[in-house]
Amino acid sequence: MRHIGNSKYVKKLNRMKILNIIKEREPVSRQQLAEQTGLTPAAITGIIRELMATHFVKELGLGQSNGGRKPIKLHFNHQAGYVIGLELTQHETVIAIADLKNRPQDIASVTLDLTYPESGVPSLIHEIKKVIHKEENSTKKFMAVGIAFPGILHRHGNLVKRAVNLGPKWSGFPLKQELEMALSVPVSMENNAKAAALAEKWFGGGVAYDNLAYINMGEGISTGIILNNAILQGAHGYAGQIGHMVLDSNGTMCKCGNRGCLETICACPALLRKARAELPLIDDQDPLAKIWQEKQTISFSDIVHTAAIENSYSAKLLDQVGRTMGLVLANMINLYDPEAIFIGGKMASAGPLFIDVIRETVQSHAFPEMASSSKILLSSLGAHTGAIGACALVLKELLQTTESVIFEDIKPI
Repeated sequence: MRHIGNSKYVKKLNRMKILNIIKEREPVSRQQLAEQTGLTPAAITGIIRELMATHFVKELGLGQSNGGRKPIKLHFNHQAGYVIGLELTQHETVIAIADLKNRPQDIASVTLDLTYPESGVPSLIHEIKKVIHKEENSTKKFMAVGIAFPGILHRHGNLVKRAVNLGPKWSGFPLKQELEMALSVPVSMENNAKAAALAEKWFGGGVAYDNLAYINMGEGISTGIILNNAILQGAHGYAGQIGHMVLDSNGTMCKCGNRGCLETICACPALLRKARAELPLIDDQDPLAKIWQEKQTISFSDIVHTAAIENSYSAKLLDQVGRTMGLVLANMINLYDPEAIFIGGKMASAGPLFIDVIRETVQSHAFPEMASSSKILLSSLGAHTGAIGACALVLKELLQTTESVIFEDIKPI
């Protein structure tokens, strides 16, 4: 970030404070802003003039008067700018668009092979530009891009440290720099589970909680933890890798190099691998076995569909997932004492089939006082929580932090 002179920096902080008050408490008057901030009416007038010139604030109607001229109401213009959020996986990228206030509504997925960054990143940039240049987006001012990344990042999110579920070529790759050079806007990166936790806090069931955890269950398993309204990063920014907790030191080899990690037991690829190995050995009248016989392959959706049938192989498979995850969550509750834990990601579609088993296991194994006060919930945000969280990440940086860039210094794409 460039050096900002003291007076300009103070002015910037005041502008951000006023913008956030308008955003959170609209409609407000200039007089109310002066009372709430302690700034002089002249300073308020100057800042509002600047915010209106950049279209982030607009005047709408008149307020009630206690005598004298009626005050003009000020509103936050949430359509003054837009952000793009992306969640990356090895073979699919989810792209979301959000205005400056609301949960993303425009969400789509594209098939991209990101195994190798040297070929995958140019394709990713191409897809982002396709979204930007769609006819329906031609009038939108895109201000920033957020990335929910499936791996660990260097502390300040500038470089990829390691991406177990993408591939070894990603280690040390400057993704943020590459995207900023190609798109000419600020890019923010965060681990996908941490971004999803932020989405849950901003737009989902976590709004009422200051301490929560989000469990991302999909191609991998990771968690984002919010303690006292702040994302838990750890000393180096790597916190949350529960998918690589070793549960069986003699178990299946994990992509991380260890054996018996949680991901090798409960992630989607692990369930498919286990089912494909065991289906030839089970009753050929089992619903999943019939699908295997007919198609010679199965998908995760086949497991979810057949798990609803009592005593089926799939039902037992997901029951075991629930018991294993219940033990892991019991340990998390003992460590962090969250108010709520949300389960999301690709496996959330199967959540209703194993959530009760998780809760029962937690009640049996967590410290009783903590277990009784920690809620285990399914995320209401669906399978695209990471992309929604990537939007929340850049909105947070644009609108809520004192280190935000100055709006007129951001050039639209």
